[in-house]
Amino acid sequence: MAKTIEVHHVTRVEGHGNIVVDLHDGEISQVEWQVPEAPRFFEAMVRGQRFDDMQSIVSRICGICSISHSLSAVKAIEAAMGIEVSEQTDKLRHLAHYSEQVQSHILHVGYLVAPDLLGAGSVVPLAQSHLEVVQKIIGLHRLANRWSDLVTGRTTHPITLQPGRLTKLPSESDLGQLRVQLQGAISQLTDLAQVLGTLLEKFPSFERDAEYVGLTDGQSYTFYDGEIGSSDVDTTVPVDRFESVVNEYVSSQSTAKWTRWHRDSYAVGALARYHLNGHFLFPLAASIAHSLKLELHQNNPYYNTVAQFVECAHLIEASLRLIDDLLTRGLKEERVAISPRAGEGAAAVEAPRGILFHRYAFGADGRCEAANMTIPTNQNHARIQRDMELLVPQVMDKSPDEIRLWLEMLVRAYDPCISCSTHFLNVEFK
Repeated sequence: MAKTIEVHHVTRVEGHGNIVVDLHDGEISQVEWQVPEAPRFFEAMVRGQRFDDMQSIVSRICGICSISHSLSAVKAIEAAMGIEVSEQTDKLRHLAHYSEQVQSHILHVGYLVAPDLLGAGSVVPLAQSHLEVVQKIIGLHRLANRWSDLVTGRTTHPITLQPGRLTKLPSESDLGQLRVQLQGAISQLTDLAQVLGTLLEKFPSFERDAEYVGLTDGQSYTFYDGEIGSSDVDTTVPVDRFESVVNEYVSSQSTAKWTRWHRDSYAVGALARYHLNGHFLFPLAASIAHSLKLELHQNNPYYNTVAQFVECAHLIEASLRLIDDLLTRGLKEERVAISPRAGEGAAAVEAPRGILFHRYAFGADGRCEAANMTIPTNQNHARIQRDMELLVPQVMDKSPDEIRLWLEMLVRAYDPCISCSTHFLNVEFK
């Protein structure tokens, strides 16, 4: 008996990706995660551009992770030009970064994954069957949007983040109001955690061993600082050596490059961060993780969604502490004079989907001469392929519709931003 699974394209993800599976008489002839989307040439776009225009350009790489791209860019520029950043700017950047994490995670958990768990085709019919749940999801997402707007000047594609400074500070009054709203969001999160806890059995039972990679600093659940860590080794790698970690290569089934480190693939994202830093969660997040049975060494990739939800709680706790500190110290206008200079710098932040790397080289006039960026999703492509190869033999006796659903849910669990990952492909004509 033959079973053919062809999904062109997987829905409820950003960008275009295909799933192709062929089964004949109990034999697997093909299992492929394909990325057909056209490459995008941001590394080429930024060449010749001024250093202070860079973040505005690279923020357009993604409409979901634009703050992460901007922050990775400004940090790399600062590393190249020796620009020092004040403690106030650093804290405000953390606050901006956390807003995007919550914004993205709630979107993914609530709008993209919840329909699978509740047996709906999209979030639209959920508004009829689970109105109160959808209202809480929308409320948290709107809060995260306003939060991003307050610190970065816009909900997406930030305008206040510049090398060395923020071009405009939020008012202390606005920060105080944000604190009240974040405090109020805790009850919404705990209510949704209870709902998610009743749906855990909907996640497929699928355990596999994997290498997890992300930022780690040995003292916090970091999203912004640290070195590159792996669950496979005890040592870390400085961010400015990230190319020795990602080891990008070309796959014939993908317009996006794939990566590998200690194995033939690795995973980045919320579950990877949880593997590396989960014992540093703040109390509310740790309590929610326990209630959702999220173990520190969880190896079910579908639980990346659970890890994202737990991170939302941690990020709200972390942001409340940041706001208290900023208001206690008082916000002060800062003037930063920057003289461009030749240099090269690399930086990393944890985007919602995993660790993100930017590297730039500048001439003495402050214009970019070379760039390299490695996006979280293209670090996950090889891992998605390996997971499919392991999953299909376990589910091949199911109906084609069931196999298709499990594979689509697997892809969605990684929350891929496929458009971002199709970045640059060297083509040699022979």
